[in-house]
Amino acid sequence: MTRNVFTLAAVFVAFAGGMVMSRVNDRAEDLEVTDGTALHAPAANLSQARTPSTPAGLAGAGAAGLPDLSSIAERAIQASVNISSTQQVAVDPFFQMLYGDVPQSQTSMGSGVFVSPDGYVVTNSHVVGSRRADIRVTLTDNREFAAKVVGIDPESDLAVLRIDVKGATPLPWGDSSKLRVAEWVLAVGNPFQFNQTVTLGIVSAQNRHDPQLATYNDFIQTDAAINPGNSGGALVNSRGELVGINTMIYSRTGGYQGIGFAVPSNLVKRILDTLVKTGEVIRGSIGNLRYVTVTADQVRNAGLGNQGGVYVQGMYKSDPAYAAGIRPRDLIISFNGTPVNEQSQLQRMIADIKIGSTARVEILRGGERRTYEVPVVQMAPPR
Repeated sequence: MTRNVFTLAAVFVAFAGGMVMSRVNDRAEDLEVTDGTALHAPAANLSQARTPSTPAGLAGAGAAGLPDLSSIAERAIQASVNISSTQQVAVDPFFQMLYGDVPQSQTSMGSGVFVSPDGYVVTNSHVVGSRRADIRVTLTDNREFAAKVVGIDPESDLAVLRIDVKGATPLPWGDSSKLRVAEWVLAVGNPFQFNQTVTLGIVSAQNRHDPQLATYNDFIQTDAAINPGNSGGALVNSRGELVGINTMIYSRTGGYQGIGFAVPSNLVKRILDTLVKTGEVIRGSIGNLRYVTVTADQVRNAGLGNQGGVYVQGMYKSDPAYAAGIRPRDLIISFNGTPVNEQSQLQRMIADIKIGSTARVEILRGGERRTYEVPVVQMAPPR
């Protein structure tokens, strides 16, 4: 079946008012994010936190020759939490005309995992939604706590919360770069509000950055069952280490079809440390461009040239890229000398470049190569 970036549905696996939140055709989630002051925590390097290593033989072979992961699952459950986020949403104008200015709220349900003994929790930004949301965190012993939002990073779909609890039991960090295809992993979370659910699968791909996903991250792909409500939950390897945060699924039904995606732990640690220290992640930008990955065949068929790259669908005249000379219908083929093959690759390169520097962007316009020097500005932070 031919791949088409315009037909894939990537489903974020958190509940929102009983409905699955999905992203189709590279459209961002319609989540209200409001202004708020970041809650600064001590600049501790939480990614260095460790719990005692898993005893040798903990994941030994069971009677059927498969690994016995029961002890690991018990530890992963103790480190996992359920999260509910309630926030005000825009009222339909027709409803408002009939009933007046009646406040409307929406509650999403997801999962999270402790990353320090003093109450720091990592989850997905689409589970939290807004800094002003009312966040409640429920532990495995059914204690419920109000949570403070330490920071939200929609680009990586990660958020950090903190609750007033001592003696939490975080999982040790695993090195996601060392994952191997077909390695056993467990997914822990709150699917369909069935608390503390554990599912088993394998790593299907280590660094999935397929252009169909069109996101900032490289993902761990797994066939462990992930469903609505699993968002923000732990992906754990057979040594009991946290190797990822479950984020979304590929699905035509909204439910499990054997293709799930998790943010790798190495990226989670980096975002976690930054959010705890500063409350936000600063990234580079060349403007609010809308673009999509195109193949060489698509470019040839459109009469735009003979090479694939990233097609600029639209932009604002206030964008630095526009001021530098880039226009809609241009095809970006290299960035600072590195060939550009897909949207997510370009997003990462732009985001990681130093603010205030100048980027060299090579484009094809009507089959003609042109190069522009584009100033890099700070990406606007989430509101």
